[in-house]
This record gives sequence, structure tokens and C-alpha cells, in this order.
Amino acid sequence: MLRIGHGYDVHAFAENRKCIIGGVDVPCEKGLLGHSDADVLLHAISDSLLGAAALGDIGKHFPDNDPSYKGADSLVLLENVCNLVKSKGYKVNNIDATVIAQMPKLAPYIDEMRNNIARAIGIDADFVSVKATTEEKLGFTGRKEGISAHCVCLIEK
Repeated sequence: MLRIGHGYDVHAFAENRKCIIGGVDVPCEKGLLGHSDADVLLHAISDSLLGAAALGDIGKHFPDNDPSYKGADSLVLLENVCNLVKSKGYKVNNIDATVIAQMPKLAPYIDEMRNNIARAIGIDADFVSVKATTEEKLGFTGRKEGISAHCVCLIEK
């Protein structure tokens, strides 16, 4: 049995925060605002996996009003999500994700992101695709107000 999931996340830029994307501390003049490390890419991936397995979303499992998740490492959260998915008898076949950001430039960090994601999920990096694009200076990402990410995944039982 194959199941497809879709995930979406968005985080605003903020002063005095790191810009963690795909588990990589990407150099940027601003970081991302959030209760955890605000890793927009890993949050979209987590939501796609949870959605594919009909397990809700990351807010259900890691609520932002729970102090134990303050500053949480989203790679650890992704590992926990994968354990939930596996507990329902599924394995992850592949991940295809896109980060939408006017800044910072992500191309130099894509391979490291793919490797981080693959390790957290327990699959080969060849089954993890991460792409980055801008919105040609349109919308909130184009105005450099934040970053968004989409992800689709395929899981199998």
C-alpha cells in the first residue's frame, strides 16, 4: 500500500536567531522565528510524513505551548516523526521538498541538507530531493519577510 503526503511550513525572519534549514546553520543576516529551531524545511517534511500516515501534524505531536520543545532540534523531531510512521507499519520511500526563499542562497548547502534528512529518516540520500527557489521578489518571501517550504513524500506498507 502506497500513501502520499504533503507538508507546508512557513517561518518569519527575526533578529538574533539562527537560520537553520535542513539541519544546516545557514549564514544569513536574520534567522527564523519559532518555538523550536524553526527549521522550515524539516517541519514541512515532518508534516508530509505525518499526513501520509494520517497521524495529524507536528503541532499535534510537538505543540508550541510545551516548554520541552523550546529550541528543539528539528532533526530530532523528524527522527521522532519517522518512529511514529514506522510504528504504523510504514517505511519512507522518498522525499521531494522545495524551499522558497529570496535569501539566503541555499545551493551551497543542499547536499548537506539532503544527507541530514536521509540520516534522520533512515534512507539513502538518493531518495531525498531538496530544491530551492525564489519568488522573484513577490510575496512575503520575495520581500524577505520569511521562508516557506513544501514537501511531498511517498510511504509504503
